[in-house]
Order: sequence, then C-alpha cells, then structure tokens
Amino acid sequence: MAAQTCPTACIRSARPPLTRVCANASRYGAAVSSTPYRRSRPAETVGGFLAAASIFLSLAGVAYRPLRLVPFAILIALIAVGIGGRNERLATYAVSIGAVCFAAGMAVAVITSHPLW
Repeated sequence: MAAQTCPTACIRSARPPLTRVCANASRYGAAVSSTPYRRSRPAETVGGFLAAASIFLSLAGVAYRPLRLVPFAILIALIAVGIGGRNERLATYAVSIGAVCFAAGMAVAVITSHPLW
C-alpha cells in the first residue's frame, strides 16, 4: 500500500549527484604517515647498551656474588637513566630489576651459605 502512494519520482539516490567517486581513494585521506624519522644520537644508543648490560649484570649477580655485581649494575643503570633518550624506559626497568635482583641475590646467598663478596 505504501509503495503505491509514493510515485517513482520521489525515489532518489543515496549519493548527491556532484560527488566524485574513485575506486582506490581512501575516505579520510592518505593512509601513510608523513612524520619524519627521528634519528637517535650516539649517546642514546650507548644508554641502551648500558641498560642492557646492567640487566645482564643484575641477573648474573643473583647466581654469583650479589654484593660485588648488583651495586655496580645499579650504578650503570642510573647512568643510563641520566643519558635518557629513546631507551629511558629500558633504563628505568634496569634500575628496578637491579633492586629486585639485589634483594633476591642476598636472600639466595644467605639461604645457601654462599659468600656475599
């Protein structure tokens, strides 16, 4: 019944007549980023290596001698945090890993009667 009340002239297209239609065009513009690549300074690279070395020393300090290795590893991690840059989060994790490894290493050394030095 409703189809008979509206003549065919009132049925319109969903798209306005003057729109440009392209098959491969994105709806919201370009899909690539135009942000320039920021190169890291050599100091930032060194900071990343220092943080990674600090994590390795901290983990080794749990098994070997915690009072020799872990404070040195924490010092290296603090230097890496001071350098900052791209690897600042890794350096922050290195400091926290060093603190946890110091406590765990001291507990393991005391429980197993291994020397602290």
